[in-house]
Amino acid sequence: MVRLFKVFIPVGTLALLFSECLLITGCFVLAAYLFLPEGPGVFFGAEGGVVGIALVVVAMVAGLYLNDLYSEVQVKSKILLTQQLCFVMGSAFLLEAMVSYVDRNLRMPLHVMLPGGVISLIGCYFWRIFFSAYALPAMGGERLLLVGGSPLVHEISQYAVNNPSTGLQVLGFVDDVGMAEAAGVPKYLGRLDSLREVAQATAPTRIVVGMRERRNRVPMADLLDLRFSGHIVEEAAITYERISGRVPIRELRPSELIYSGDTVRIHRALIYQNSINSILAIVGLIVCFPFMLLTALAVRLTSAGPILYRQVRVGLNGKPFTLFKFRSMRVDAEAATGAVWAARDDPRVTTVGRIIRKVRLDELPQLFNVLKGEMAMVGPRPERPEFVKTLVEQIPYYRQRHAVRPGITGWAQINYKYGETLQDTMVKLEYDLYYIKHISFSLDVYIMLQTLKTMLLSRGSQ
Repeated sequence: MVRLFKVFIPVGTLALLFSECLLITGCFVLAAYLFLPEGPGVFFGAEGGVVGIALVVVAMVAGLYLNDLYSEVQVKSKILLTQQLCFVMGSAFLLEAMVSYVDRNLRMPLHVMLPGGVISLIGCYFWRIFFSAYALPAMGGERLLLVGGSPLVHEISQYAVNNPSTGLQVLGFVDDVGMAEAAGVPKYLGRLDSLREVAQATAPTRIVVGMRERRNRVPMADLLDLRFSGHIVEEAAITYERISGRVPIRELRPSELIYSGDTVRIHRALIYQNSINSILAIVGLIVCFPFMLLTALAVRLTSAGPILYRQVRVGLNGKPFTLFKFRSMRVDAEAATGAVWAARDDPRVTTVGRIIRKVRLDELPQLFNVLKGEMAMVGPRPERPEFVKTLVEQIPYYRQRHAVRPGITGWAQINYKYGETLQDTMVKLEYDLYYIKHISFSLDVYIMLQTLKTMLLSRGSQ
């Protein structure tokens, strides 16, 4: 896995991305050589063919990204793949038509665009099938040897099974405790005293240690020898954080946060957020003004009550502030129940509210909160004081999510479903802590791009 934008991305995904860029470019170059009567020389020279092909490649790659074809690399349905590729190609043709209105010099000749598009569609279809069946397994990826039997170790194993596109391969477990139980675990390789022999036989790229009990059980001497012989030895919590994008609070010790150099990044991030987020909020208000106006009219005309919904939330360092949203629920939504968590199919949501929630238009007034310095574009979602008081008592490290400004969108929102239970809140906190540990401008950019994709595909708020 390669780390980009503070996010670990499978090597297979990057290989597919670069190979498809080359493939699509080659298809349109081939079409120019085959179907231009005057030859490709003028097209690639005076007619700006290189720029035209580059625009089409960017459009197609963006379409593949928006269709999650780089999130799910393995081909599970050839029919679905065909539909997605046809949609991507149709979008590229539409973009090409729009570009021609802006600058006719960038327009690609139809007798290059049409055959190039058909060749690209066929080429990408067969390349995806081949890559999924042969190239991806051949790349190997990380080979993990799991030492110990902690729940986190088993979660890492299950994650590798459920996400084959990550390229993670679990070689097996080495553990002493619960031999009868461990014997039923897939790929049980032996006891702790055989760790050196197992490592020599399996040749792992990473040894992941997660013991049920640390005291007098970790084979330190063997692990030290393996480390100095060239093996990468890593705690299960670090591996889990790296592959899942979550900080496991069950295995987290306060010292890991206290002595972590990553906490310095929080203060640097607060400095850049003060300036950059204000600029982004102003630009966002200008661009989104027409959508905000239409949303305000729709809310006003379809239900009684105010257009904006104001609610007290907990912000930076636990300081309360008033959050703005377009009202998506009935005015009397909490008259009988008091403060309750919103549910995915909440019956209190109005018809228009359901639509604006689906595309996240209800969140746009929070751009004013960003301008006021109460929120950031990206950060943990702000919670209500009534819930924070309870959650701080029930969930360890929940107070630490207030170390940064809350955001309109966040790492938890793009990675996890709508939170309806205490368990959901714990999982989202793990994502929030990962964001706080790795907060940076590049990670914010990645989250905003993922959020934009969610809005364009109308997947709704999480």
